[in-house]
Amino acid sequence: MKNVFALLSIALFFSCQNSAQTKQELENVVNAKPVEVPLENGKAKAYFASGCFWCVEAVYESVKGVEESISGYSGGHTESPTYASSNTGRTGHAEAVEIIYDPKVVSFETLVDVYFASQNPLQVNGQGPDKGSQYRSIVFYQNEAQKQIILKKKEALAKKLNAKLAAEVYPFQKFWIAEDYHQNYERLHPNHPYIQRISIPRLKRFQAKFPKELLKEGH
Repeated sequence: MKNVFALLSIALFFSCQNSAQTKQELENVVNAKPVEVPLENGKAKAYFASGCFWCVEAVYESVKGVEESISGYSGGHTESPTYASSNTGRTGHAEAVEIIYDPKVVSFETLVDVYFASQNPLQVNGQGPDKGSQYRSIVFYQNEAQKQIILKKKEALAKKLNAKLAAEVYPFQKFWIAEDYHQNYERLHPNHPYIQRISIPRLKRFQAKFPKELLKEGH
């Protein structure tokens, strides 16, 4: 019996250590200095996470001024995350998208509006049937101006809904591009059961309530 208690004590000790380490790693991410991505050929980049990146990618690509949406991982504390490792929930990363856009056509402020309008803002650690920290909502900022835009919009929506929003606000650090087979998934696999049941309905719900003049024709 003493051996059993000894093993339980050791397991509890390492569990507490791991919990403290994870908490510290998260604090390091949240308190880091944001990295600003420079314009390239007049195009800017923005980063968002709100559930399955297949869904988010399709939403943003339906917006005027968005030239490309790339699926990947961000917000964690490990190097070179993969789909398999991020799905364990131990990397700290969330499925995210890199939005390449023309700031002369669409503003960062509008992209934040798209973010909140295209999800259930109250669902913690997930969207729809996708649950887990890898599916949590995060808005990334690259400078103080972007941070204030995000915070003001989050506060206004929370007040309107009279509820606490699930979205976390992180300084952008690094974006890791996901595996090739994840890119443009909805467009390339329109008959996939998940796309039919989850992605397309989510896209249509967003488009139904977002200003038509801000959406691309034919999407």
